Amino acid sequence: MTATTQESAEATQPAAGGNRDQPARPQSARIFSGVKPTGHLTLGNYLGAMRRWAEVDQHRAESLFCVVDLHALTVEHDPARVRRLSRQTAGLLLASGLDPEVCTVFAQSHVDEHTRLMFLLECVATDGEMRRMIQYKEKSARARTSGQSVRLSLLTYPALMAADILAYGATEVPVGEDQTQHVELTRDLAVRFNQRYGHTFVVPRATVPAVAARVMDLQDPLAKMGKSHAATAGIVYLLDEPESVVKKVRRAVTDSEPGVSYDREARPGVANLLEILSACTGEEPDALAERYDGIGVLKADTAEAVVELLRPLRARHAAISADPSYVDGVLREGAARARALARPTVDAAYDAIGLLRPA
Repeated sequence: MTATTQESAEATQPAAGGNRDQPARPQSARIFSGVKPTGHLTLGNYLGAMRRWAEVDQHRAESLFCVVDLHALTVEHDPARVRRLSRQTAGLLLASGLDPEVCTVFAQSHVDEHTRLMFLLECVATDGEMRRMIQYKEKSARARTSGQSVRLSLLTYPALMAADILAYGATEVPVGEDQTQHVELTRDLAVRFNQRYGHTFVVPRATVPAVAARVMDLQDPLAKMGKSHAATAGIVYLLDEPESVVKKVRRAVTDSEPGVSYDREARPGVANLLEILSACTGEEPDALAERYDGIGVLKADTAEAVVELLRPLRARHAAISADPSYVDGVLREGAARARALARPTVDAAYDAIGLLRPA
């Protein structure tokens, strides 16, 4: 599909990233984002997304934040662990500051409209589009290398991700840079569906906040700090005890150069520590670098800043976890609100594509 054709179809839709089209932004913005319960949430999840969701996004627009548990089934998994991590993830979203009176917090599998819409979008998507997804290429290669089979759902889950977004008429999807390809696919599917079957979906745009922190693994500063990594020595988890946080930061890989300077290319390990400290304190990494003569003091201050940043979150999570019925209630009420928002759009899509309405 050419950019010109897409622009014509989106004349009244929100703009995408870049300069491809710049139509007027809708008066009522709606935000959708989610997190997979495939591992314990990390400092990277918090600084890169969750903190902004709580401090900014939930207050500036109607917002839905989802534990995308169905996505966790695309790879080998332990069912009990997925359930446990789903509950923990929901609790941490609330502990991070998401207010169920202000935004909608729910579990993906509790709202049937996600899977109802997924199949329709699979009928609009192409095999080639799915196979071009970078995450599919990487994850399928890792699975084959380890001797595992590649699940069909790993190939088709971008259609589910598109359904997650389009079901709610989301105008904005806050994502990291590694997820923008999926949002672009979502936009393409929405435009294609609208052109073939009549206007049904809002065409969303990815928003990658310029101020969001990109936290790298402390043992491999060229790799993002990920919650599903097998090696955990360089990953700070949100529920790590303070002593563990301090140990991990103090053992962070840096380099043998003297002094402290901020250079992502030449000194990625030092830059990672400065960026983490910057995210905790609000000061620029360049300015912070000028304060330090040695890596040891930088590591000590970064460790202390991370411990203090996470201290209130851990306390709130402990209080939330003490009352399991609270999380259950939030998810139940959130699913009801999400279902009420999604059902009219999904029903309209079923009607538009040619399916009979139930008698």
